[in-house]
Amino acid sequence: MKNWPLHWKIIFGLLLGIAWAFAASALGWNQFTRDWIDPFGVIFIRMLKFIAVPLVMFSIIAGISGLEDIRRLGKLGAKTLGIYLITTVSAVAIGLFLVNVTKPGHFVDEDTRIKNRIAYELWVEQSPGVEILDGKNLSADPAYAEYVEFARGLAAESPETVQKKMKAAEEKKEEGPLSFLVEMVPENILLSISNNGLMLQVIFFAIFFGICLALVPHEKAKEVKKFIIGANEVFLKMVDVVMQAAPFFVFALMAGVLSNMADSPAEVFEIFKGLGSYSLILTFGLVFMVFIFYPLIVSAFARKISYREFLKRISPAQFLAFSTSSSAATLPVTMECVEQNIGVSRNITSFVLPIGATVNMDGTSLYQAVAVIFLAQLHMVDLSLGQQLTIVLTATLASIGSAAVPSAGLVMLVIVLQSVGLNPMWIAIIFPVDRILDMMRTVVNVTGDASVSTIIAVSEGELNYKPDQTL
Repeated sequence: MKNWPLHWKIIFGLLLGIAWAFAASALGWNQFTRDWIDPFGVIFIRMLKFIAVPLVMFSIIAGISGLEDIRRLGKLGAKTLGIYLITTVSAVAIGLFLVNVTKPGHFVDEDTRIKNRIAYELWVEQSPGVEILDGKNLSADPAYAEYVEFARGLAAESPETVQKKMKAAEEKKEEGPLSFLVEMVPENILLSISNNGLMLQVIFFAIFFGICLALVPHEKAKEVKKFIIGANEVFLKMVDVVMQAAPFFVFALMAGVLSNMADSPAEVFEIFKGLGSYSLILTFGLVFMVFIFYPLIVSAFARKISYREFLKRISPAQFLAFSTSSSAATLPVTMECVEQNIGVSRNITSFVLPIGATVNMDGTSLYQAVAVIFLAQLHMVDLSLGQQLTIVLTATLASIGSAAVPSAGLVMLVIVLQSVGLNPMWIAIIFPVDRILDMMRTVVNVTGDASVSTIIAVSEGELNYKPDQTL
């Protein structure tokens, strides 16, 4: 095992963590796992996060200040955002296609779906400004009188967790159309650096600082550039050191996550079994993105990179993304894989990947499309083409606004549901399986970032791929 490649060690640690969770839940060791194993997983994520922010800042500054022609930055930025937008819309379209063809919501028995439909119509009655989307009204039909009484009897307070997500979504909706521009500009860069949710502000500062550093005469700026490059190398070395212990940390992370979610082997199994058809269809869409969509577009632009080699060279970042459920926490490793394993220049990785970790959430956008249609099907609500196009637009914009942290997509899902007039409380239905599916979504997000940076490197002539490289 000592001579195994890193990605195999990480896989082993991940599987060992899952096996430990099953064993611990059966033997009653969950409390031991939470007290003595889970903290190492938390430490791992914290280490990656404290490395990520300064690494992003110094990488962007070093990359931009090193550009010989500063005008190239605008072209690079437009190209980056354009390709990210294309992949995001593609992910939403793939999600809508899958969920409309397979109709996972129809796998639930009809009696349950009728009850759900009546509950939806009663919610519309109590919600000013909201109308029944497909014009049907089952609650007015005497044949469903028993269902109506049953639905009225279920009126209860919303779960606290759902209320928190809805409150966060309401705050997001109340913001003005240009609020995202305001939020990009930091009031205090030190506060922005200390808050992981303000990564866009760090990126804005780094880009502005890098541009100004490039405009200052070389003689006056050379010492600052040396410091920036040196500091960047130190943080990259930190990534190397932390990754040496990644297999153990991933084991601790997986064991801790599952022990906090389940107290018996049956409950652990249910987490993976999840909501049956919904989980299966969403998983298929996410797997399609990782193993078909991205490798194909990379192969189309970089013909010398084979399908197998591309996935092999970014696999450490993928497995880490699955373990952490955070694009931001995985960013240092993603940068290392793309730069050292694939051969993308530091100028490209230092600019494209931090932006991708912030605005490119293909897995999240695909999930939102599938989740909204599934929940509509579960409640016998037929969405029109126009309403589904609204989902495409809203899911695309919402995914861009999602924070690169675990389960942030749930907050944005509330906004997507409200955009088409559906009950945002429905997110409670998919809570039980969201954590595992969120781990898979993050793999898609990270793979998308790596793919786009590779494509841009090819277009800019800054890809130094070595086929004989030993990983």
